[in-house]
Amino acid sequence: MAGHAVHEHKHHNHTHGPDCGHVAIRHDGHVDYLHDGHLHHQEGAKVTEHALAVGGKNPDGCKPLDMAMGKAQHPAKHVHGPGCGHPAVPHGDHVDYLVNGRLHHPHGDHCDDHGPVEVVSAKKKA
Repeated sequence: MAGHAVHEHKHHNHTHGPDCGHVAIRHDGHVDYLHDGHLHHQEGAKVTEHALAVGGKNPDGCKPLDMAMGKAQHPAKHVHGPGCGHPAVPHGDHVDYLVNGRLHHPHGDHCDDHGPVEVVSAKKKA
């Protein structure tokens, strides 16, 4: 399948599922879980790394979000990165951040819109 990595977590001590506490998104006809900057697919006892493919509804080009119209869903001065409060999503060869069902990609002095993602569960561990 496109967008799937071959990396398997041999010693992943967490089972992903509907009540695991991680944000779940629909990806290539199944559900994956955002976990510490990774997109994990749970299949039985095996966990593999996935990434959203670039293209179609999730392009990777420079398409600045319209901050003036309030479509960005966060303050204009917000900077995405580790610890910013938004889940990181592997997308092609880079990382985007999930904000209200859309992929935001930090790019210079603005955020690019890398398209929609279907969020299945937004549960987060306390």
